[in-house]
Amino acid sequence: MRYADPLGKETAEARRFRARRRVGWCRSDRLSQGGVSLLGGTIGFKYLARQDALTAFENASMLLGGMGPVGAAENFPRAGKWFASLFALYAGLVFIIVAGLLIAPVFHRILHRFHWDASKR
Repeated sequence: MRYADPLGKETAEARRFRARRRVGWCRSDRLSQGGVSLLGGTIGFKYLARQDALTAFENASMLLGGMGPVGAAENFPRAGKWFASLFALYAGLVFIIVAGLLIAPVFHRILHRFHWDASKR
């Protein structure tokens, strides 16, 4: 529902509401992507690297958080080493992409707030 003043213009309150709703949707999408990545990493470390569930969860969450793996990978079987290296690459990309996507709506709102437009140059 769009709120409008008697002249048909959208009110500032409605614009702020829509901006907050967009930021909320972006956050929920990114959190669900992070949860799916964490679940996939935990399952991969548990079955391919033969770790117990807690250690697998710890490794997946540390990699997705940008901190790096915990413990030595020398004890992993060959499939576990492949999974750990590919998941580390994936986690690095997810970390950068999710951070950018979380900041994008806020930065977009700032651009609108200060009326910055590249086409006016």
